[in-house]
Amino acid sequence: MRVYNFSAGPGMLPLEVLERVKRDIPDYENSGMSVMEMSHRSKPYEKINDTAEALMRELMNVPSDYDILFVQGGATNQFSAVPLNIGTVNKKADYVITGNFAKNAYKEGAVQLDAKAAASSEDKNFTYIPELSPDMFRRDADYVHICYNNTIFGTCYDNAPDTGGIPLVADMSSMILSRTVDVSKFALIYAGAQKNIGPAGVTVVIVRHDLTDRADPKCPVMLRYDNQVKNKSLYNTPPCFSTYVVAEVLKYLKECGGVAKIQKINEKKAAKLYDYIDGSDYYVNSVDKRFRSIMNVPFISPNKDLDAAFVAQAAENGLVSLKGHRLVGGMRASIYNAMPPEGVDALIGFMEKFKKQNKV
Repeated sequence: MRVYNFSAGPGMLPLEVLERVKRDIPDYENSGMSVMEMSHRSKPYEKINDTAEALMRELMNVPSDYDILFVQGGATNQFSAVPLNIGTVNKKADYVITGNFAKNAYKEGAVQLDAKAAASSEDKNFTYIPELSPDMFRRDADYVHICYNNTIFGTCYDNAPDTGGIPLVADMSSMILSRTVDVSKFALIYAGAQKNIGPAGVTVVIVRHDLTDRADPKCPVMLRYDNQVKNKSLYNTPPCFSTYVVAEVLKYLKECGGVAKIQKINEKKAAKLYDYIDGSDYYVNSVDKRFRSIMNVPFISPNKDLDAAFVAQAAENGLVSLKGHRLVGGMRASIYNAMPPEGVDALIGFMEKFKKQNKV
Protein backbone atom coordinates (compact mmCIF):
# COMPACT_ATOMS: atom_id res chain seq x y z
CA MET A 1 0.00 0.00 0.00
CA ARG A 2 1.36 3.44 -0.93
CA VAL A 3 1.51 6.03 1.82
CA TYR A 4 1.09 9.79 1.76
CA ASN A 5 4.68 11.03 1.83
CA PHE A 6 5.01 14.50 3.38
CA SER A 7 8.82 14.51 3.16
CA ALA A 8 10.53 17.81 2.38
CA GLY A 9 12.80 15.99 -0.04
CA PRO A 10 13.14 13.68 -1.76
CA GLY A 11 9.48 14.35 -2.11
CA MET A 12 6.46 12.53 -3.45
CA LEU A 13 6.22 11.85 -7.19
CA PRO A 14 2.97 11.51 -9.18
CA LEU A 15 1.81 7.89 -9.24
CA GLU A 16 1.03 8.23 -12.95
CA VAL A 17 4.68 9.13 -13.59
CA LEU A 18 5.96 6.24 -11.49
CA GLU A 19 3.78 3.86 -13.50
CA ARG A 20 5.21 5.21 -16.76
CA VAL A 21 8.74 4.85 -15.43
CA LYS A 22 7.99 1.30 -14.30
CA ARG A 23 6.80 0.49 -17.81
CA ASP A 24 9.89 2.03 -19.42
CA ILE A 25 12.59 0.61 -17.15
CA PRO A 26 13.39 -2.58 -19.10
CA ASP A 27 12.84 -1.13 -22.59
CA TYR A 28 12.57 2.61 -23.25
CA GLU A 29 10.57 3.33 -26.42
CA ASN A 30 11.62 0.09 -28.16
CA SER A 31 15.31 0.90 -27.78
CA GLY A 32 15.88 -2.53 -26.27
CA MET A 33 17.42 -1.04 -23.13
CA SER A 34 16.70 1.07 -20.08
CA VAL A 35 17.53 4.78 -19.89
CA MET A 36 19.90 3.69 -17.11
CA GLU A 37 21.91 1.75 -19.69
CA MET A 38 21.94 3.96 -22.76
CA SER A 39 24.71 6.29 -23.83
CA HIS A 40 24.15 9.98 -23.20
CA ARG A 41 25.45 10.47 -26.75
CA SER A 42 22.70 8.29 -28.21
CA LYS A 43 19.77 9.66 -30.19
CA PRO A 44 17.17 8.37 -27.70
CA TYR A 45 18.84 10.16 -24.80
CA GLU A 46 19.41 13.36 -26.77
CA LYS A 47 15.66 13.35 -27.40
CA ILE A 48 15.00 13.00 -23.65
CA ASN A 49 17.36 15.87 -22.90
CA ASP A 50 15.79 18.07 -25.58
CA THR A 51 12.28 17.19 -24.40
CA ALA A 52 13.07 18.12 -20.81
CA GLU A 53 14.48 21.46 -21.89
CA ALA A 54 11.58 22.25 -24.22
CA LEU A 55 8.94 21.37 -21.63
CA MET A 56 10.68 23.38 -18.91
CA ARG A 57 10.82 26.36 -21.25
CA GLU A 58 7.15 25.98 -22.14
CA LEU A 59 5.82 25.40 -18.62
CA MET A 60 7.76 28.27 -17.08
CA ASN A 61 7.48 30.53 -20.15
CA VAL A 62 11.26 30.92 -20.19
CA PRO A 63 12.37 33.69 -22.60
CA SER A 64 14.54 32.76 -25.57
CA ASP A 65 17.58 34.60 -24.19
CA TYR A 66 17.82 32.19 -21.25
CA ASP A 67 19.62 28.84 -21.28
CA ILE A 68 18.27 25.80 -19.43
CA LEU A 69 20.73 23.32 -17.98
CA PHE A 70 20.41 19.96 -16.23
CA VAL A 71 23.46 19.49 -14.02
CA GLN A 72 24.69 17.41 -11.11
CA GLY A 73 25.52 18.30 -7.53
CA GLY A 74 22.19 19.50 -6.17
CA ALA A 75 21.28 23.07 -5.33
CA THR A 76 24.11 23.12 -2.78
CA ASN A 77 26.62 22.88 -5.63
CA GLN A 78 25.12 26.06 -7.04
CA PHE A 79 26.07 27.91 -3.85
CA SER A 80 29.61 27.74 -5.27
CA ALA A 81 28.78 27.80 -8.97
CA VAL A 82 26.86 31.09 -8.84
CA PRO A 83 29.66 33.29 -7.45
CA LEU A 84 32.28 31.58 -9.62
CA ASN A 85 30.22 32.16 -12.76
CA ILE A 86 28.52 35.51 -12.37
CA GLY A 87 30.13 37.13 -9.32
CA THR A 88 33.32 37.96 -11.17
CA VAL A 89 32.96 41.57 -12.33
CA ASN A 90 33.22 43.42 -9.02
CA LYS A 91 33.46 40.28 -6.90
CA LYS A 92 30.62 41.49 -4.69
CA ALA A 93 27.22 39.94 -3.98
CA ASP A 94 24.37 40.69 -1.61
CA TYR A 95 22.38 37.93 0.08
CA VAL A 96 19.00 37.96 1.81
CA ILE A 97 19.06 35.51 4.74
CA THR A 98 15.63 33.95 5.23
CA GLY A 99 16.51 30.45 6.38
CA ASN A 100 19.12 27.73 6.64
CA PHE A 101 19.73 27.25 2.91
CA ALA A 102 19.89 30.99 2.30
CA LYS A 103 22.46 31.22 5.08
CA ASN A 104 24.49 28.34 3.61
CA ALA A 105 24.46 30.00 0.20
CA TYR A 106 25.71 33.21 1.81
CA LYS A 107 28.51 31.41 3.66
CA GLU A 108 29.67 29.67 0.49
CA GLY A 109 29.44 32.91 -1.47
CA ALA A 110 31.68 34.54 1.12
CA VAL A 111 34.39 32.00 0.31
CA GLN A 112 34.49 33.19 -3.28
CA LEU A 113 33.82 36.95 -3.08
CA ASP A 114 32.79 39.91 -0.92
CA ALA A 115 29.40 38.69 0.28
CA LYS A 116 27.12 40.93 2.32
CA ALA A 117 24.00 39.99 4.26
CA ALA A 118 21.73 42.76 3.02
CA ALA A 119 18.76 41.67 5.16
CA SER A 120 17.79 38.83 7.46
CA SER A 121 14.76 37.44 9.27
CA GLU A 122 16.81 35.45 11.77
CA ASP A 123 15.75 37.83 14.55
CA LYS A 124 12.34 36.10 14.57
CA ASN A 125 13.58 32.61 13.76
CA PHE A 126 12.95 33.07 10.02
CA THR A 127 9.18 33.33 10.37
CA TYR A 128 8.86 36.18 7.87
CA ILE A 129 10.40 37.65 4.72
CA PRO A 130 12.16 41.01 5.26
CA GLU A 131 10.83 44.08 3.50
CA LEU A 132 13.27 44.82 0.69
CA SER A 133 13.96 47.90 -1.41
CA PRO A 134 16.62 48.76 -4.02
CA ASP A 135 18.53 51.05 -1.65
CA MET A 136 19.34 48.05 0.57
CA PHE A 137 21.65 46.58 -2.06
CA ARG A 138 25.10 47.74 -3.11
CA ARG A 139 25.01 49.38 -6.53
CA ASP A 140 28.19 47.59 -7.57
CA ALA A 141 27.05 44.13 -6.45
CA ASP A 142 27.28 41.55 -9.20
CA TYR A 143 24.02 39.96 -8.04
CA VAL A 144 21.46 39.68 -5.25
CA HIS A 145 20.70 36.16 -4.02
CA ILE A 146 17.45 34.96 -2.43
CA CYS A 147 15.97 31.61 -1.45
CA TYR A 148 12.43 31.98 -2.80
CA ASN A 149 10.80 29.32 -0.63
CA ASN A 150 12.25 28.24 2.70
CA THR A 151 11.70 24.53 3.10
CA ILE A 152 12.60 24.28 6.78
CA PHE A 153 10.81 27.35 8.10
CA GLY A 154 7.80 27.44 5.76
CA THR A 155 8.10 30.95 4.33
CA CYS A 156 7.96 32.16 0.74
CA TYR A 157 8.34 35.45 -1.12
CA ASP A 158 5.06 36.79 -2.42
CA ASN A 159 6.88 38.37 -5.37
CA ALA A 160 10.33 38.93 -6.78
CA PRO A 161 12.02 41.79 -4.88
CA ASP A 162 13.02 44.97 -6.69
CA THR A 163 16.81 45.10 -6.80
CA GLY A 164 17.06 48.29 -8.80
CA GLY A 165 18.51 46.49 -11.80
CA ILE A 166 21.06 44.32 -10.03
CA PRO A 167 20.84 40.74 -11.38
CA LEU A 168 18.56 38.66 -9.15
CA VAL A 169 19.47 35.04 -8.39
CA ALA A 170 16.94 32.69 -6.80
CA ASP A 171 17.13 29.23 -5.30
CA MET A 172 13.67 27.85 -6.16
CA SER A 173 14.29 24.25 -5.17
CA SER A 174 11.16 23.74 -3.09
CA MET A 175 8.66 25.76 -5.11
CA ILE A 176 9.67 25.59 -8.78
CA LEU A 177 6.68 24.78 -11.02
CA SER A 178 4.29 25.04 -8.06
CA ARG A 179 3.22 28.57 -9.00
CA THR A 180 3.80 30.92 -11.90
CA VAL A 181 6.82 33.22 -11.81
CA ASP A 182 8.02 35.85 -14.25
CA VAL A 183 11.38 34.40 -15.24
CA SER A 184 12.40 37.68 -16.86
CA LYS A 185 12.66 39.25 -13.39
CA PHE A 186 15.50 36.88 -12.55
CA ALA A 187 19.00 36.65 -13.95
CA LEU A 188 19.41 33.09 -12.74
CA ILE A 189 17.15 30.45 -11.20
CA TYR A 190 18.31 27.11 -9.87
CA ALA A 191 16.48 24.22 -8.25
CA GLY A 192 17.29 20.76 -7.00
CA ALA A 193 14.74 18.44 -8.60
CA GLN A 194 14.09 16.15 -5.64
CA LYS A 195 11.62 18.39 -3.83
CA ASN A 196 9.06 19.06 -6.53
CA ILE A 197 9.93 17.89 -10.05
CA GLY A 198 11.81 14.62 -9.96
CA PRO A 199 14.24 12.34 -8.13
CA ALA A 200 17.52 13.38 -6.56
CA GLY A 201 20.50 13.61 -8.86
CA VAL A 202 19.73 16.48 -11.22
CA THR A 203 19.54 20.23 -10.73
CA VAL A 204 17.82 22.66 -13.08
CA VAL A 205 19.63 25.93 -13.86
CA ILE A 206 17.94 28.69 -15.84
CA VAL A 207 20.44 31.43 -16.64
CA ARG A 208 20.27 34.54 -18.81
CA HIS A 209 22.65 34.01 -21.69
CA ASP A 210 24.57 37.27 -21.31
CA LEU A 211 25.79 36.07 -17.90
CA THR A 212 27.38 32.85 -19.14
CA ASP A 213 30.62 34.38 -20.40
CA ARG A 214 32.11 35.76 -17.20
CA ALA A 215 33.24 32.66 -15.30
CA ASP A 216 36.30 32.90 -13.09
CA PRO A 217 39.23 31.21 -14.91
CA LYS A 218 39.67 29.03 -11.82
CA CYS A 219 36.07 27.85 -11.90
CA PRO A 220 36.02 24.03 -12.16
CA VAL A 221 35.03 22.90 -15.63
CA MET A 222 31.94 21.05 -14.39
CA LEU A 223 30.62 24.20 -12.70
CA ARG A 224 31.07 26.51 -15.70
CA TYR A 225 27.76 27.57 -17.20
CA ASP A 226 29.36 28.40 -20.55
CA ASN A 227 30.74 24.88 -20.79
CA GLN A 228 27.37 23.34 -19.94
CA VAL A 229 25.56 25.62 -22.41
CA LYS A 230 28.00 24.79 -25.21
CA ASN A 231 27.52 21.06 -24.58
CA LYS A 232 23.76 21.16 -23.88
CA SER A 233 24.39 19.75 -20.39
CA LEU A 234 26.16 16.77 -21.97
CA TYR A 235 29.82 17.62 -21.34
CA ASN A 236 30.18 14.38 -19.41
CA THR A 237 27.73 11.64 -18.49
CA PRO A 238 24.81 13.54 -16.95
CA PRO A 239 22.30 12.20 -14.40
CA CYS A 240 20.45 10.49 -17.26
CA PHE A 241 17.79 8.60 -15.36
CA SER A 242 16.92 11.54 -13.11
CA THR A 243 16.61 13.85 -16.12
CA TYR A 244 14.39 11.31 -17.85
CA VAL A 245 12.05 11.20 -14.83
CA VAL A 246 11.99 15.01 -14.75
CA ALA A 247 10.92 14.97 -18.41
CA GLU A 248 8.10 12.57 -17.53
CA VAL A 249 6.99 14.79 -14.64
CA LEU A 250 6.99 17.81 -16.96
CA LYS A 251 4.85 15.91 -19.46
CA TYR A 252 2.46 15.11 -16.62
CA LEU A 253 2.27 18.74 -15.50
CA LYS A 254 1.47 19.81 -19.05
CA GLU A 255 -1.27 17.18 -19.24
CA CYS A 256 -2.68 18.55 -15.97
CA GLY A 257 -3.12 21.96 -17.56
CA GLY A 258 0.18 23.66 -16.79
CA VAL A 259 1.59 25.61 -13.88
CA ALA A 260 -1.28 28.10 -13.48
CA LYS A 261 -3.74 25.27 -12.96
CA ILE A 262 -1.38 23.41 -10.64
CA GLN A 263 -0.98 26.63 -8.63
CA LYS A 264 -4.72 26.83 -7.97
CA ILE A 265 -4.74 23.25 -6.72
CA ASN A 266 -1.72 23.93 -4.50
CA GLU A 267 -3.27 27.08 -3.06
CA LYS A 268 -6.47 25.20 -2.19
CA LYS A 269 -4.53 22.40 -0.50
CA ALA A 270 -2.48 24.84 1.55
CA ALA A 271 -5.46 27.04 2.45
CA LYS A 272 -7.37 24.03 3.75
CA LEU A 273 -4.48 22.95 5.97
CA TYR A 274 -3.71 26.46 7.24
CA ASP A 275 -7.40 27.12 7.92
CA TYR A 276 -7.60 23.98 10.03
CA ILE A 277 -4.46 24.89 11.99
CA ASP A 278 -5.58 28.50 12.53
CA GLY A 279 -9.01 27.37 13.66
CA SER A 280 -7.56 24.91 16.11
CA ASP A 281 -6.77 25.58 19.76
CA TYR A 282 -4.27 22.71 19.63
CA TYR A 283 -1.92 23.23 16.67
CA VAL A 284 0.15 26.33 15.92
CA ASN A 285 1.89 27.68 12.82
CA SER A 286 4.02 30.70 13.76
CA VAL A 287 4.83 31.96 10.25
CA ASP A 288 3.66 35.47 9.33
CA LYS A 289 0.51 34.87 7.27
CA ARG A 290 1.73 37.17 4.49
CA PHE A 291 4.67 34.91 3.79
CA ARG A 292 3.36 31.41 4.34
CA SER A 293 4.62 28.78 1.93
CA ILE A 294 2.08 26.74 -0.03
CA MET A 295 4.65 23.94 -0.24
CA ASN A 296 5.98 23.48 3.31
CA VAL A 297 3.72 23.84 6.35
CA PRO A 298 5.41 23.56 9.78
CA PHE A 299 3.28 23.26 12.90
CA ILE A 300 3.51 22.19 16.53
CA SER A 301 1.21 20.57 19.09
CA PRO A 302 1.01 21.60 22.78
CA ASN A 303 4.35 20.00 23.71
CA LYS A 304 7.34 18.06 22.38
CA ASP A 305 6.19 14.71 23.75
CA LEU A 306 2.92 15.07 21.83
CA ASP A 307 4.87 16.10 18.73
CA ALA A 308 6.82 12.85 18.88
CA ALA A 309 3.67 10.82 19.43
CA PHE A 310 1.97 12.60 16.56
CA VAL A 311 4.76 11.74 14.11
CA ALA A 312 4.86 8.10 15.19
CA GLN A 313 1.11 7.56 15.11
CA ALA A 314 0.72 9.41 11.83
CA ALA A 315 3.22 7.02 10.23
CA GLU A 316 1.19 4.08 11.53
CA ASN A 317 -1.75 5.61 9.66
CA GLY A 318 0.09 5.95 6.35
CA LEU A 319 1.08 9.61 6.79
CA VAL A 320 4.88 9.54 6.76
CA SER A 321 7.85 11.90 7.05
CA LEU A 322 6.00 14.51 9.11
CA LYS A 323 8.78 15.16 11.60
CA GLY A 324 9.87 18.80 11.56
CA HIS A 325 13.44 19.84 10.89
CA ARG A 326 15.71 19.84 13.93
CA LEU A 327 16.07 23.64 13.71
CA VAL A 328 12.32 24.08 14.16
CA GLY A 329 10.98 20.91 15.76
CA GLY A 330 7.36 19.88 15.72
CA MET A 331 5.92 18.70 12.45
CA ARG A 332 6.21 19.75 8.82
CA ALA A 333 3.88 18.79 6.00
CA SER A 334 5.46 19.24 2.59
CA ILE A 335 2.58 19.30 0.13
CA TYR A 336 4.34 19.49 -3.21
CA ASN A 337 2.69 19.23 -6.62
CA ALA A 338 2.43 15.45 -6.38
CA MET A 339 0.58 15.47 -3.06
CA PRO A 340 -3.10 14.91 -3.96
CA PRO A 341 -5.83 16.86 -2.14
CA GLU A 342 -6.88 13.55 -0.59
CA GLY A 343 -3.54 13.43 1.21
CA VAL A 344 -4.17 16.79 2.85
CA ASP A 345 -7.69 15.67 3.79
CA ALA A 346 -6.26 12.51 5.36
CA LEU A 347 -3.74 14.56 7.33
CA ILE A 348 -6.39 16.95 8.65
CA GLY A 349 -8.57 14.00 9.60
CA PHE A 350 -5.72 12.46 11.57
CA MET A 351 -4.89 15.80 13.22
CA GLU A 352 -8.46 16.10 14.47
CA LYS A 353 -8.47 12.50 15.72
CA PHE A 354 -5.13 12.95 17.48
CA LYS A 355 -6.32 16.16 19.13
CA LYS A 356 -9.42 14.48 20.56
CA GLN A 357 -7.40 11.52 21.85
CA ASN A 358 -4.66 13.65 23.39
CA LYS A 359 -6.36 16.56 25.09
CA VAL A 360 -4.25 18.74 27.40
